[in-house]
Amino acid sequence: MNVESTSITLIGVPLEEGSGRRGAGMGPTALRIAGIETMLTELDHRVTDSGDLHPAPAADLPDHPKAHNLKTVGAFTRALEAKVYEVASSGGFPLILGGDHSLSMGSVSGMARHAAEVGRPLFVLWLDAHSDFNSPATSPSGNIHGMPVAFFCGEAEIADILPASRPLVDPKKVFQVGIRSVDPHERQEIREHGVNVFDMRSLDEQGVAAIMRQVLDTISAANGLLHVSFDVDFLDPDIAPGVGTTVPGGATFREAHLIMEMLSDSGLVSSLDLVELNPFLDDRGKSARVLVEMAASLFGRRIFDRPTRAA
Repeated sequence: MNVESTSITLIGVPLEEGSGRRGAGMGPTALRIAGIETMLTELDHRVTDSGDLHPAPAADLPDHPKAHNLKTVGAFTRALEAKVYEVASSGGFPLILGGDHSLSMGSVSGMARHAAEVGRPLFVLWLDAHSDFNSPATSPSGNIHGMPVAFFCGEAEIADILPASRPLVDPKKVFQVGIRSVDPHERQEIREHGVNVFDMRSLDEQGVAAIMRQVLDTISAANGLLHVSFDVDFLDPDIAPGVGTTVPGGATFREAHLIMEMLSDSGLVSSLDLVELNPFLDDRGKSARVLVEMAASLFGRRIFDRPTRAA
């Protein structure tokens, strides 16, 4: 990503059926109201808003007792996979406005198809309180927003949403940062498949900068593309309360900004999800504004020290 001038396509995904509650479908509108397009334009990027996806439910998919709302989530997955692939293949930067985290089944799969065509490995930076490595067989809730990482790694085939021949992401190329809520079976699956997990204790002990340098050095050495998936609940709920799955003890405002600034400096990021924003649970748009600020740091805005005025 060239932060000096990037061609960015906003893709709204008003999907809430992958979660267990309503509200995340209003996320794209809230991010637009919070000024995400204006912010990107002020940073001298070329921005196209492609509007919101509104696919009809996939009639060919079955009802699944352990993967709720499969027809709707599957339709969004297919539509978003195609749209992200189209934007990336044309040299653009897909910026996905969510919507619950099940949308990453489509966004990451679209980037995986693009990465395979250009002959570069795809890495995923998963900024989230949850590891989202469940499958229909293991999920305690049946909510698909807890399954996307397992899906795009090929470990959770949920009916025939996408072709079996689709490019997958190597679990060892997934870096999960800020994790603090993992189901017992997920913990076993993550360990067995080699997902790189930096939980909140790791952030406390090692520091954000050291962890990000390790991640970015690995991606750079492999000449990889990087998809970043930013869940609102990565942040501490005191900072961003507008999410349906709050978990105390999340990243601070400055830790999150530093991550985005280091990502910007690296030039490695090829696509971005902003997910799980639930305006119905927010405090006067606070969380939406914070997400826009985080995106601003990724796309080149810097925070400078301000001189303290004399008393």
